[in-house]
Amino acid sequence: MENSSPATVLTCTQCGGELHPDEGQIFLTCPYCSATVYVDKSKVVFHWFLAPTLSDDQARGELARWMAGNQTVKDLDKKSRLAGQSFQYFPVWYIKYRQQDREIIALEPAAATSVTELRSLNLPAGDLRKYDGSVDAQSTPPSVPLDAAQAWLKERSGNVEVLETSLVHVPLFTFKYIYQNAPYTAVVEAGTGKVLANIYPAKAEAPYLLAAGVTASVYLCLALFPLIGRGIAGTAGAITGVLLMLGLGVLAAPFLLALAAWVASKV
Repeated sequence: MENSSPATVLTCTQCGGELHPDEGQIFLTCPYCSATVYVDKSKVVFHWFLAPTLSDDQARGELARWMAGNQTVKDLDKKSRLAGQSFQYFPVWYIKYRQQDREIIALEPAAATSVTELRSLNLPAGDLRKYDGSVDAQSTPPSVPLDAAQAWLKERSGNVEVLETSLVHVPLFTFKYIYQNAPYTAVVEAGTGKVLANIYPAKAEAPYLLAAGVTASVYLCLALFPLIGRGIAGTAGAITGVLLMLGLGVLAAPFLLALAAWVASKV
């Protein structure tokens, strides 16, 4: 009689109980402690999801506030057109590692995405819940192996000691919008309301730099008055120069503030 191949036996990282996944099975629930785990190449890591706290309307409200903020062009919320909206639980690798006696949390996308800003999310451990089948229909399956994610981390941070790894499905509202006939994408993380976008219509820096340059030039010229006065008439000239500098500086301030306010209103 032929010998059958031994069954795959894995150990739950929470309670130490034996897990027996079927061939090809990647999501398991420990029968002893009910921890939900993800199996990746004979490794077991915890599998969590972050529960959303925002509704569709609230997510659109967070997007509108971001569009009306200081990062984007003026009136982006009014001048852009929403072209599409979707919701998904997106997988990320949650990696805790030690570097120079510090414990650090890093996030790496566990599936293909154009929004690399996902790495900047803050996922408090206390807000994570055990993954269950209720979110399967809206979940994107992981396609990036854990080994690849850890390799990316080491490329950026050097040789690190990985302490703990989890797979977390994060609730994301993805918005497609059009501005000046160009398509853009923004993501609202539905657990915290944070808006993420790699490319967006940002405020132009040149007008602000010009206003700052004009202000700096005006006060630099005024600062030379005491030196010029001292060179012309000694101490008395220096005193006169200081008085002129202060007086003209006070007179110039409202005009320079008005220039800054005008730039802010137009850009």
